[in-house]
Amino acid sequence: MHSFPQELLDGHANFLAGRYVREKERIRDLAEAGQKPTTMIIACCDSRAAPEMIFDSGPGEMFVLRNVANLVPTYQPDGGQHGTSAAIEFAVKALGIANIVIMGHGRCGGIKAALDPDLKPLDSGDFIGKWMAMLGELPSQLGQNSLLTSTERQTAMERISIRNSIRNLRTFPYVAALEAEGKIAVHGAWFDISTGELWVMDHDGDFVRPEL
Repeated sequence: MHSFPQELLDGHANFLAGRYVREKERIRDLAEAGQKPTTMIIACCDSRAAPEMIFDSGPGEMFVLRNVANLVPTYQPDGGQHGTSAAIEFAVKALGIANIVIMGHGRCGGIKAALDPDLKPLDSGDFIGKWMAMLGELPSQLGQNSLLTSTERQTAMERISIRNSIRNLRTFPYVAALEAEGKIAVHGAWFDISTGELWVMDHDGDFVRPEL
C-alpha cells in the first residue's frame, strides 16, 4: 500500500495549527447543529476553480457540488446512478437552499474536448464522452462560426453551457415550482482563472461584471 500523500498531511497539520484554531467554536457548532447553507454552487472539478477560494467562504457556508464541466442533466428519475441530480435534490429538499449557482470557468478542459475533434479520445472512455454528450449539438453549431478565434469559441461555449445547465435544472419539478413561487433563485456565473474576475448572468442571459 502506498503512503498517504505527504502534501495532504502537511496541509492538514497547517489547518489544525491555523484555521481550525481560529474557527474551532464555529466548526464544533456545525458538527453539533448540522449544516444550514443558503447557497448551492455547481462547479467544475478543475482544481484551479475552487468555489470556496473564489467566494472566500468558510465551512458550512456553501453546499458545493463539483463535476466535469459543471454540467446539470435533465430530470431523469430512472434506475441510473445520478450523483448530480441526487445532490440537487438533497440541497433543495433537505437543506432548503435559497440560491443555486451554476459556475463555469475559463480554460475548461471538458468544454475544450467537446469543441475539439482532435480530443475525441475522451469518447473511448467509459464515462466522460457520454457525460459531455449532454451538450448535444451545441458544440458543433458553435464550431461553424469561422469568425471566432479558438479562445473566443471556447469562452462562448463555456457560457452557453451554463445557460444550457440552467435550462436543464429547471426541468426538475421542485426547482421550477419553488422558482415560480419566488422561494429559490437560479444563477449563472463564469470565473476567469487568469484574472480572478467573476462574471454573472443577468436577467437577459448576458454575462456582466458585477459591481463589488
